[in-house]
Amino acid sequence: MLFSMLRFVSVCLIAALFLSSVAHASDANSTSSQIQPLAIESIILDIATQGSTTVAVGERGHVFIFDSEKEGGWTQVATPTNAHLTKAFFITPKLGWAVGHDATIIHTRDAGLTWQLQMGSPEIEKPLMDVFFFDESNGVAVGAYGLFYRTSDGGTTWLSEYHEELLFEEDISYLAELKAEDEALYLSERSALLPHFNRINVLSSGQLIMVGELGLVAVSDNQGKQWTKVDFIYEGSLFNTIQLNQTIFVMGLRGHIFQADLDLGSWKEVILPVKSTINGALPNNDGGLILVGNAGVIIDVPVEGKSKVIQQRQGENLVAINQDPQGHIWVAGTKGLFELK
Repeated sequence: MLFSMLRFVSVCLIAALFLSSVAHASDANSTSSQIQPLAIESIILDIATQGSTTVAVGERGHVFIFDSEKEGGWTQVATPTNAHLTKAFFITPKLGWAVGHDATIIHTRDAGLTWQLQMGSPEIEKPLMDVFFFDESNGVAVGAYGLFYRTSDGGTTWLSEYHEELLFEEDISYLAELKAEDEALYLSERSALLPHFNRINVLSSGQLIMVGELGLVAVSDNQGKQWTKVDFIYEGSLFNTIQLNQTIFVMGLRGHIFQADLDLGSWKEVILPVKSTINGALPNNDGGLILVGNAGVIIDVPVEGKSKVIQQRQGENLVAINQDPQGHIWVAGTKGLFELK
């Protein structure tokens, strides 16, 4: 078997250091989060923006909305879950989703002020890592051990998909033999052989790109219904991907970041000054990238010249970076949110 029980490596490992084919909202765990005065200083794993809306999500179902005219800027709102939330996505300034542990999916129709539970399955014991919507009705959510769900009704119903095409060839053969011999063992093994799907994004070409464990880079021409693996030069976990002009970047463990043209045919490593795991990226004002990662590193990657550490925050792991509508750059991690100046 290619994977061990210790292979749970993802952006969500920071949160992990702390305490059916069809799923309907009515089946989900309805435990709610609690408003806590110091929650803004706790683990925050993502920052999502769309138009005038900026929302951050993190451990124990915590969600925060940003108002530039309010002192402190951020306000915590109640949610219908206490599961760690790993990623948020807004298709419009009003309509958004957040996903997290226990295959949890929550939804807002009012820019994050209130949230409704669409799915949550504690018995699955696997986190969702990302969510992406193509329009207000159609979207996908992906996660650990090949979790993949699709909705065509705005999340009222989520259907599970199994993407065998992303297995190794030897695992496909192994499962075929096992299915003929032991159906129960086949189902158990099947649920553990796919790699973690850590991030999904859309390219300017219209293709979807997904990155994950074991150097997984895959693309889809039909909204993720079928995937093609990209021949890649690195076998470590990848946690994020971003397009900058006509260049695609993927990044992950131990300071590894690679770039390729839109055809994804030839990859080149970008040399960083540190070996910290890279979790988040944002285009900077000079046409390059700002990266954030473990060990509190914030790295400037210019279009030309050497990358450099512009800030390092001791005792923190940094997970996400984004810019609000007013132009402020926010960074999230194990000690909450702060503005990068």
